[in-house]
This record gives sequence, C-alpha cells and structure tokens, in this order.
Amino acid sequence: MGIFQDALNLIVEFAILVFEYIGVAVILMAGIKGVVNYVTRNPKTRLDLAKGLAMGLEFKLGSEILRTVVVREMTELVFVAGIIALRAVLTVLIHWEIKNEEMQEQSGKEIQQ
Repeated sequence: MGIFQDALNLIVEFAILVFEYIGVAVILMAGIKGVVNYVTRNPKTRLDLAKGLAMGLEFKLGSEILRTVVVREMTELVFVAGIIALRAVLTVLIHWEIKNEEMQEQSGKEIQQ
C-alpha cells in the first residue's frame, strides 16, 4: 500500500505544479494583454482582463482542491480550506464583474441601435 500512496502523492504534487504554472501563465498573459489594451484604449479592456483573471484563478483553485488529497494534518486542511474559500470568493466577484461589464456593453449596443 505504501507504494500506491507514494505514487498518488507524486502524481498529485505534479498535477498541483502544472495547475499552478498554468494559472500563473494565464494571469500573466491576461495582465500583459490588459496593459496593451489599456494603452490602445480598447473599450473591452476591463472585460478581457476580468475574464483572464477568472480563468487563471480557476486553475489555481483547481490546484488547491488537488492539494486536499495530500493533506496530512488538520492545521494544513484548515489552511488549504482558507485559501480555497478566498480564491472562490475572488472568482465569484470577478464573475460578477464580468456579468456587469457584459450587461453594460449590451445596454450600450441597444442604445446605439
């Protein structure tokens, strides 16, 4: 059984790193795109940036959920649960912002027509 536990830990730790790196890369690319859009005065800057941040946070949230598989102590579980809660709240707030931006964009189009 020890070999299977070690294999599971290795696989989960690797998956956590992959999700973390993907999340960081997505957030970094969204930030760079956001700066470029801001400089070029693109009206969709906020919406694109929020969507990129939301996607990056979802990858990072996935890595934290995977982290619960290898938690050994209750204090670690509480710490991971706090991180998951914080990232979930951030994701909800960003999705709320995306929804509001899309509604404003839609109402702007209706006014122009």
